[in-house]
Amino acid sequence: MSPTADDHEVEDHAKGRIISDAPLSRPVPVALRYDPDSTPATVRFVFPGGIEWSFPRALLETGLRAPIRRGDIGVWPCGRVQTVVEFHTADGVAVVQFDTTALLRFLKHTYAVTASMTP
Repeated sequence: MSPTADDHEVEDHAKGRIISDAPLSRPVPVALRYDPDSTPATVRFVFPGGIEWSFPRALLETGLRAPIRRGDIGVWPCGRVQTVVEFHTADGVAVVQFDTTALLRFLKHTYAVTASMTP
């Protein structure tokens, strides 16, 4: 987590695995970002090349426990320790699998920084 004294932004890093028809999945580094000063209900997943997806923090939280889809984003648990996040575009679908613990840690950090802002 990287909040500073001057701001409340959170940035965690996670390794995702791009799931495709290929025999092996590809690892991809993802920056998980949260800025309660700018968009308190939104998380951002930033992929290499500046590709960024923003969606409700509640969608991520719910998707860790049960399948949910809202708009272009789907999130669901995959077994006991993995979570899948599905990103839909006009060009197709990107399916990325994460360790659930990394996403839970990120959510914990977002709630901690939000609580620290409460007077």
